[in-house]
Amino acid sequence: MNFRLHEVNPSVTTPGTPAQQMPNIPPQPTTIAETGLSMGFLTDHILKVIYFSGAITGQKLEETVKLPFLGVIDKVLEFLKLEEYVDIIGAEGGFSERSFQYVITAKGRNKVHEVIDRNQYAGPAPVPLQQYVEVTLRQSIGELVIDQATIRKAFSHLVVSEKMLDKIGPAANSARSLFLYGPPGNGKTTIAEGIANLLGGLVIIPYAVEVDGQIIKVFDPLNHQVVQVNEVGHTDIPPLPFSGPAVPTTTYPDARWVVCKRPRVMVGGELELEQLELIFDPVSKVYEAPFQMKANGGLFLIDDFGRQKCRPQDLLNRWIVPLEKKVDFLALQTGKKIQVPFDVLIVFSTNLNPKDLVDDAFLRRIRHKIEVPNPTPTEFRAIFQLVCKSKRIPYSDDGLRYLIQEHYMKVGRELRACHPRDLCDQILDEAKYRGIPPAMSRELIDRACEAYFVKLG
Repeated sequence: MNFRLHEVNPSVTTPGTPAQQMPNIPPQPTTIAETGLSMGFLTDHILKVIYFSGAITGQKLEETVKLPFLGVIDKVLEFLKLEEYVDIIGAEGGFSERSFQYVITAKGRNKVHEVIDRNQYAGPAPVPLQQYVEVTLRQSIGELVIDQATIRKAFSHLVVSEKMLDKIGPAANSARSLFLYGPPGNGKTTIAEGIANLLGGLVIIPYAVEVDGQIIKVFDPLNHQVVQVNEVGHTDIPPLPFSGPAVPTTTYPDARWVVCKRPRVMVGGELELEQLELIFDPVSKVYEAPFQMKANGGLFLIDDFGRQKCRPQDLLNRWIVPLEKKVDFLALQTGKKIQVPFDVLIVFSTNLNPKDLVDDAFLRRIRHKIEVPNPTPTEFRAIFQLVCKSKRIPYSDDGLRYLIQEHYMKVGRELRACHPRDLCDQILDEAKYRGIPPAMSRELIDRACEAYFVKLG
């Protein structure tokens, strides 16, 4: 089945940001065939929604499953009433079919237990896997172009060298893979987040995907930043003052899709190898999409790489095929493997020695490798000035000189990009406690360093 994409709302504006082009959203289906789902699937699905709701109106059904009442839900309800699985017990707020209240009959309860045994999903109707693949490929991250001016503007609030920016730009444009390494506290995660902001744009993400009657939940409010939630549009046509067929003049977007900013999925040492496969819930019998599938069209950051419970080699081997082929293979409980796009800029970030984690063969598969070193004294000073300004602490060159001489040079401590922020926070805490204005005085600097740095050995 081929799916048309329908463009709605040429742009969307969020406070403080420029207008962004609204992605093409498939049109709202007007028949059961256009949903891409079978009549059997829809009857089971709506029967579960009614069962879990106790009593529900046609209007509420429409809002829950994200499919139109006319042409789809009403046909399913007609079948369920004919089979005596549901009954009407009254109306709520009107006399149209949408206001009728539906409940499960005794015969329907026997049927719904059989349906629930297969899976308990009763949320927004899923989209077919084929449509998900088509839409994901149409909004590919690889179509983005990021130039030098965009890079410099995106990182203008940070102290990043020109040399580093000229490495970040090509890496972001590759939309493939990036390996960030270097000492801790120098902004590897901040760089990855900056790249995620650079990706910009909007994408559409389905609530769930259906394949062979199985449900895979994709939309995740923890990892997807919603811009617009599509509602079901009504295609009811009011009586016309002249004779002739009524023709709808408005095409609504398919409410099974959510408009979001390009995803940025970030995981750390808690990542387990199993989370990169379809996660099957044995109770609900519903799958949760793995992280890389949720990140399609955006960025997937594996922070603290090498500190996961699984071996780095096992984690890296999981990415060999997706990185090369731009597709991922996921297995269902039935043993069937499905192919989904791997349209992700994947970023590995580590403060461990790369030689201890990966071999040359894998590094060749990583498109870009960027070392994030300690800041130079000039960069450290610039960072301090920025942080002091943002935290309203009067900056002092004398104070910074004292800090570096006493707490870095004398003890052999290395400069870190995160230290200015953290030490300024310590200064604010100390000043607040003593009831004095925050300043880069020797006393407050000494107290801040004593509280912040740990003496090892």
